[in-house]
Amino acid sequence: MIRKPDMVLFDLDGTLVDTVPDLAYCIDQTMLQMNLPVRGEKSVRHWVGNGVESLVKRALLNAMDGEPDPVLFQSALPSFKSLYASNISVRSRLYDGVLTGLDYLKRRGYRLACVTSKVREFTHPLMRDLKIAEYFELILLLLQYLVGIRMVVLIGLIDVLKIQLVLQH
Repeated sequence: MIRKPDMVLFDLDGTLVDTVPDLAYCIDQTMLQMNLPVRGEKSVRHWVGNGVESLVKRALLNAMDGEPDPVLFQSALPSFKSLYASNISVRSRLYDGVLTGLDYLKRRGYRLACVTSKVREFTHPLMRDLKIAEYFELILLLLQYLVGIRMVVLIGLIDVLKIQLVLQH
């Protein structure tokens, strides 16, 4: 018999919510402000996953790796953040079935948590605007970006919360 998990953890971006349309819009507007060509949603979709700093660097370079001119980056990053703060949920959408799935789990008494590397200033407004914040008992903001650190932080939190981690592949 399969034991009911103590808590079900969800990633936010790319699992519950497709945030790429808003990210791409803000990247493109930032590039225009920097007198650079727009990058488009396809490129941005490929570049997401390591925080806004990495996304902006990749957009400035139009490549996955490398370091942009520091002065250009220091100008582009606040511009992007400001644009994103005012466009956090304009184009972003829940994936099909997310609300149905969350309703199902809540009705059956599952404790739910959302785990994200998105910073608080973007996480809470996004979840509020998309009407999913109330489903989650915990919203865990993992702000470390070094390889392997996220899992160490997550396992530490799981131990503190006294919940069993069940990884499914």
